Amino acid sequence: MGYDVNPYYIDEALSSINIADQTRSTIMQGDFFLLDWENILKDKVDYILILGNPPWVTSSELGLLNSKNLPKKTNFQGRRGIEAVTGSGNFDISEWMFLQHIEWLSKRNGSIALLCKYSVARKVMKRVRQSKKHRFFGHIYRIDAKRHFSAAVEACLFLLTTDRGNADCEVYENLDSTSPSYVIGERDGYVVRDVDKYKRHRKLKGQDPAYLWRSGLKHDCSKVMELEPLDRGFRNGFGEYVEIEHTFVYPLLKSSDVGNKRVKWCRKAVIVTQKSVGEDTSIINSMAPETWSYLESHAHLLNGRRSSIYRGKPPYSIFGVGDYTFKNWKIAISALYKKLNFCIVGPINGKPVVFDDTVNFLSFQSRKEAEFIFELLMSKSALEFYESNIFWDEKRPITTDILRRLSLKAVAQEIGRFDEYRYFVKESALSGYGQLQLGLAEETKEYGTVPCQ
Repeated sequence: MGYDVNPYYIDEALSSINIADQTRSTIMQGDFFLLDWENILKDKVDYILILGNPPWVTSSELGLLNSKNLPKKTNFQGRRGIEAVTGSGNFDISEWMFLQHIEWLSKRNGSIALLCKYSVARKVMKRVRQSKKHRFFGHIYRIDAKRHFSAAVEACLFLLTTDRGNADCEVYENLDSTSPSYVIGERDGYVVRDVDKYKRHRKLKGQDPAYLWRSGLKHDCSKVMELEPLDRGFRNGFGEYVEIEHTFVYPLLKSSDVGNKRVKWCRKAVIVTQKSVGEDTSIINSMAPETWSYLESHAHLLNGRRSSIYRGKPPYSIFGVGDYTFKNWKIAISALYKKLNFCIVGPINGKPVVFDDTVNFLSFQSRKEAEFIFELLMSKSALEFYESNIFWDEKRPITTDILRRLSLKAVAQEIGRFDEYRYFVKESALSGYGQLQLGLAEETKEYGTVPCQ
């Protein structure tokens, strides 16, 4: 049985079938989203194979083309509130179609084999794992989409079968591979990229109470808050010359700086209006009146920030700020770059460095402590543990959630450096650092229901 919305493809398919095979073939024009699949499949009780090449476009892309060939709008991803009707609700058409195929196999046995984007295959496997109705085993065979389809996207032949049902997914390098390169699966409540590698280093998992990964500063108004240092004064994102006090201005490193290890000097600076989330900002007026005047002159932009986290907060508030922001020594890594590129970052021009919110970091009292933790992170076992957890095709592959899965204490024990670890933890505790429970309580109080990175 074959269906396609394009009548030309139907004619071409019919002409390719031998007369002897036409009696057992049904090839018809039909719109996937309008066909009565339940009626079509009601008598198909044997093992079935579903083949196809669904559209490699998203719902928003079809909307821009004014296409009507879309599924009926439903919140099938389970998005909350406004997420379902904004950018977070955008989805790949093939993902929706794939989930319909899975529903077909909820009442029968069979396999699904579709060409799709690699990201779609992983999303579908996530849905399969979450579902209590469907238990499938997956196979991903990578294909060179640029070579075969002139498409600049990671793609694959994705096979799902009801023969095995542990919801793992084998990933093969290409269609000719006879053994998988790695297996994606859920272990210890995490979806990990390589279950075998994760198993080898599983003893390293665990939240580290002394060292908590953070994300950088969030201000949502870069043209006002981020400044380019000049010989005298600064230039903002509007090209305006800005002459303000240096009291609340700090060196800024962005994701591209950290990702390329440009951490000895900075191209940008940033206005840090608070020492902690929710702190009164009116003190800026008395300590740095020119800075306050500059913020006031752009109040319409800063007050117009859409994120709900700024509601009810002092004027010109920021987020992702705390005592950890002002430590002189840090280990940073870009959340966007596709490599485990940790960097030690010291003060620039006598001030601690601040990062944007696409950078994750740890902060320390001393250079020696930063260098010791850096050695733990760069150990073979720690890097392999992270490699087993990271999906490099994600937009932000390196998240604080993944970074926090590694216990630096366990790494220190494994490589015989636990005494040094204990020494630095003790020193940090004496200086008021490492109070994880208090820090998390403060984050929860300030952010409310907004998830913290």
